[in-house]
Amino acid sequence: MPAAEAAPPATAHLMRGADYRESLRRLKPMVYLDGRQVESVADEPALQPGINALAYSYDAAHDAALAPLMLARQSGRSLPVNRMLHIDESSGDLLNKLEAVRILCQETGCAQRYLAHDALGALAQVTATIDDARGGCEHRDRFQAYLQHVQDGDLALGIAMTDAKGERAKRPHEQSVRDSHVHIVERSARGIVVSGCKAIVTGAPYMHELLVMPGRALTEADADFAVCCAIPVDAPGLTLVTRPAGRPGEKPEHGAPLFSRRYGQATAVLILDRVFVPWERVFYAGAWEHSAVLTHSYATHHRHSCIAARAGFGDLLIGASALMCEANGLDPVVTSSLREPLVELIKITEGFYACGVAASVYATRDVHSGSFMPEPVYANIGKLLLATQIYDMHRLAHEVSGGLIVALPGPDEDHNPATAATLSEVLRANPAVPYDKRIEVARFIEDLTASYQGGWYSVISLHGGGSPAAMKQEIWRRYPVGDKVDLVERLLDRGVLAAESKAGEAGRAITRNRQPGRCCDAGCSAPGQALMVDLPAPRRRPRSAS
Repeated sequence: MPAAEAAPPATAHLMRGADYRESLRRLKPMVYLDGRQVESVADEPALQPGINALAYSYDAAHDAALAPLMLARQSGRSLPVNRMLHIDESSGDLLNKLEAVRILCQETGCAQRYLAHDALGALAQVTATIDDARGGCEHRDRFQAYLQHVQDGDLALGIAMTDAKGERAKRPHEQSVRDSHVHIVERSARGIVVSGCKAIVTGAPYMHELLVMPGRALTEADADFAVCCAIPVDAPGLTLVTRPAGRPGEKPEHGAPLFSRRYGQATAVLILDRVFVPWERVFYAGAWEHSAVLTHSYATHHRHSCIAARAGFGDLLIGASALMCEANGLDPVVTSSLREPLVELIKITEGFYACGVAASVYATRDVHSGSFMPEPVYANIGKLLLATQIYDMHRLAHEVSGGLIVALPGPDEDHNPATAATLSEVLRANPAVPYDKRIEVARFIEDLTASYQGGWYSVISLHGGGSPAAMKQEIWRRYPVGDKVDLVERLLDRGVLAAESKAGEAGRAITRNRQPGRCCDAGCSAPGQALMVDLPAPRRRPRSAS
């Protein structure tokens, strides 16, 4: 039978969306939302859009057309695992993850579950690095056992990395409020006890477990804050203060939101009050000198994934903008004032996505863990582009759509005998597009770009995965400016200056950053074999149950 119709490989250990929802009912986290305690996360209306998004990621792994992308083979495992829980073993894995996240976000806006992929990749690298530095395999073995637990259970993991931080100019150990950062308060033969606060934890209420990780490089004085561990979402002493996911049940001026009433994303603040963590769930405790490895690795993986996520969001804007042009009775082929902003929107979306592809192709194998790491310069450039251009993406969608997206009468007027007939007549543009279809697209664009949810997407795109300043710093730190200086000095025949600088190059700031060149197909930083699976043929897929 054709590949697109072939049954996916055996996936007995993988949950479906309905299984995931039921698994949440077995958990009893302490969750507060809008000033009240949530009795059942799985049945809480204000969290359903986020649960819907994760449920779709589970169902996609059972879709015969999508399974080649959504599943992956982990070395040493007998059955496929969900790609969102897979440790990348080649550049091809990174390319496939990129495409999988883009497809998930075309449906959901933000798939959320890819953060687990990014954190697991970072943990693989830092635990192996610690063991190689100290000798032994304790940290590596703990992580591998946990990875098998997560993959076998097909779990959803929340990533608790950003601390409340307190005074930004001070390090964790200098804070007047020690709980502004998560820290170790007690150690025993059984495990550790941690307290503190983590902020902006994506999807926390409807995850199974949470990975607590340091959010910055640390000094020896910060050793108590150098803690990385996994805790169940309903661990005693853990409280989650969350915001709603999307806009469920909301009835703004233009009616129930067409997109964000179905899919959305909650974020939560975690308050840890003497939470006990057994040693088998502690990946490191006190290893302050290795926290920079973890933060760099996670940031690179996560920014690479964010590129794909916002490309999926860009696909929604491109499609909706084109539909709006059609509904308005205008053809971008002949109307340059529409064609040019549409091309600009395409250029932005595919431009930052191309950085993700380049980061995959030029990925390098980590010498400690053997896993593959996206090339950091391309990953950071792609994330920086999307972070700063998300506002342009909204503007361009507005430009081609017209003012109707925020100037519509409320949807109740569509059913008002006194106004409905007239509105359907005067607000119709293209005779081939019914009034209600034109209005539907306008309200869809409003929901994505000109609403509370649209503003939320902008801010999370700007700051999610780190601020633009952090990405610029990483680009400058990793970019081989020194190689470019050598190039120009050679062309200018400045051999004397170059020779003099070699002797004291450590003090020459402008040539400090160097990179083993991509000088040939088998250069010093040769990419892994970049093999992507065949992409699924475009087709209409049934929506997951809400």
